[in-house]
Amino acid sequence: MNSARSWSVWGAAVAAYVLAVLQRSSLGVAGVDATERFAVSASALSTLAVLQIVVYAGMQVPVGVLLDRVGPKALIVTGSALLGTGQITIGLATEFPVAVIGRVLVGVGDAMIFISVIRLLTNWFSGRVLPQLSQWTGNVGQLGQLLSALPFAWALHGVGWTWSFAVAGALSLVALLVVLLVVANAAPDAPEIDRATTLREAGRSVVEAMRRPGTRLGFWSHFVTQSSGTVFALLWGTPFLIGLGYTRGEAAAMLTLLVVSGVLSGPLLGILTARYPMRRSNLVLGIVVALALAWAATLAWPEEPPLWMLVVLIVVIGVGGPGSFIGFDFARTFNPLRSLGSANGVVNVGGFLASFVMMYSIGLVLDLVDRARVAAGGASDLFAWDSFRLAFLVQYVVVGFGVVMLLRARRRTRQRMRESEGIEVAPLWRAVARAWRRRSEG
Repeated sequence: MNSARSWSVWGAAVAAYVLAVLQRSSLGVAGVDATERFAVSASALSTLAVLQIVVYAGMQVPVGVLLDRVGPKALIVTGSALLGTGQITIGLATEFPVAVIGRVLVGVGDAMIFISVIRLLTNWFSGRVLPQLSQWTGNVGQLGQLLSALPFAWALHGVGWTWSFAVAGALSLVALLVVLLVVANAAPDAPEIDRATTLREAGRSVVEAMRRPGTRLGFWSHFVTQSSGTVFALLWGTPFLIGLGYTRGEAAAMLTLLVVSGVLSGPLLGILTARYPMRRSNLVLGIVVALALAWAATLAWPEEPPLWMLVVLIVVIGVGGPGSFIGFDFARTFNPLRSLGSANGVVNVGGFLASFVMMYSIGLVLDLVDRARVAAGGASDLFAWDSFRLAFLVQYVVVGFGVVMLLRARRRTRQRMRESEGIEVAPLWRAVARAWRRRSEG
């Protein structure tokens, strides 16, 4: 464990994850081009993105079951093959239904990668490095978003739709070969894991994971932190910025701030998660409050928000990405290794469930507002600022519901800890007051 071989395995697996994020986020920078190529509305475009997210979220529990049965290597290889095939299909598509098929393949392949990489960590590393390495996995993975925002966007408008998607897909096929050569399911000195041997046992493992309050706490933590950034990066960020008058290149460059923000904040969140394990939910809630304030300031701006305000918004959204990985730390803490794949799958559904609800709802609101504008005698302007000002309010409803459920799950988790382990977690304000009193007395 924690050997040089461990780091090479991690590097190969993370490379596959980087490319999975590239394939996932490619539609975000190609959204406007997709409406022109396939002649579809905002609702139809959001359906294309939502379908991928629905498939991704729907596959998480089955993939988690498979992960506990066959191990992570087989799933990373299969997922990379599906990602490559899906992207090449989208590149060749000239009709919307064919693009839908390609996006479904991307969603299925993407669903297999991340939780498999996370599972590899527990099979190759041990100790306090694990929470920090989970954050670094997410941070490095977001370089795929950077690849989609810059070189992919450049290729899209340089060599065209077909070649851009085909080359992106081919990269995942290369990653497949690297994983085959380098990755193994577990280190030689890793503890033996009691794997489920039948589908009945695997199903029971999923049910047990879902029943644990700590798993549900991870689910809702992922739900409230990841969704805003996913919606912005995967679909509506580029049209939103273009609607404000920025060029495609400027919009793509601004999306790179999401990655920079995540890379800078992720290690700090990893350190805080490892150092204050009983306060992880407070970190999650703090991120949600920051997101709510940043969006409120932007949407309430009297006119179009200035550049500095958009930069602040995107930086805050970027923190939500590494913040969502705290959900997987809850799964790791409150589940045995034999069902950790299933638990991670459950957690990973959270953010993507919220994302596809937001994505489709935002597209629906944009279409409704545009129809009302045209009915009133105005010109059609699908991506107008006033339309996005209303559409983005959907986030408050979805995330607000998630926060309520998170607080319920946290209460039950703490109750379970108190009953089974005798651990009492005091409210944050009381812990802060106690620490301040000790410091004053010292």
